[in-house]
Amino acid sequence: MARQTRSQRRARREAQQASSAGAPPRARRPVGGGGQEPGGDRTPAPAPTPREQERRGGPINFIRESWAELKKVEWPGQAQLVQGVAVVLIACVIVGSYLFAADQVFKRFVENVLLGQ
Repeated sequence: MARQTRSQRRARREAQQASSAGAPPRARRPVGGGGQEPGGDRTPAPAPTPREQERRGGPINFIRESWAELKKVEWPGQAQLVQGVAVVLIACVIVGSYLFAADQVFKRFVENVLLGQ
């Protein structure tokens, strides 16, 4: 699902508020200060009830959402797993060999040229 733009979210929120309260949607404030003090006309939000806090977060909700996301994952089959492990092991051997060879070259260079022993 594509992300909604800010104006689309505002329009959806206004439509939800209008349908639930039966009141006309409120007028949008202009973007930018317009010479007004920022946040001057805002009223503090009421404290969330325990039920709302439970819906927003908490360890149980986190575990539930994590489990739901793990169910959506397309897990690799055995063939893909073996192939992935082989690629990683081969890459480790190649990089390790390169680093070992570079270490031996620079070790001799440092000992013989820079330290002069």
